[in-house]
Amino acid sequence: MDIEVDFRSHIPIYVQLVEQVKGLIAAGELKAGDQLPTVRQLAADLRVNFNTVARAYRILDEAGMISTQQGRGTYVLGPLPLERVQPLSRAALNDLARGFLADAARLGFPAQEAAQAVASLAAGPSTGSEARSSAGEAEEAAGDGGRGG
Repeated sequence: MDIEVDFRSHIPIYVQLVEQVKGLIAAGELKAGDQLPTVRQLAADLRVNFNTVARAYRILDEAGMISTQQGRGTYVLGPLPLERVQPLSRAALNDLARGFLADAARLGFPAQEAAQAVASLAAGPSTGSEARSSAGEAEEAAGDGGRGG
């Protein structure tokens, strides 16, 4: 099982673990009946606290994706029906959005402006002139110390 964590990410490690296991199941790399590493083994491999892995496993267990059997191990139950996957995906998306808005706020951007930037990017690829305009704005901001005036 190939799982990696990004310690510099704003996404909590347990969420990274949940998302990666879900992805491995969805991609068919983990199949129903496959045994997962023990909480302690995965924690040691990833160099994280075992409570972090236990939390991720608990979330996956509650979602019906894995089953932990006392004394026997933790096993993949298989892909979930769409009606159970969608709320999990929505929760993950909300976590990402919260993290993005928090990062934008730390950079001094209000939530509305950050949302507009995302909407603009989602509307389609930018043209070369927009990219040059953004670069020019960045140079102007750098020239005045980033104070915008």
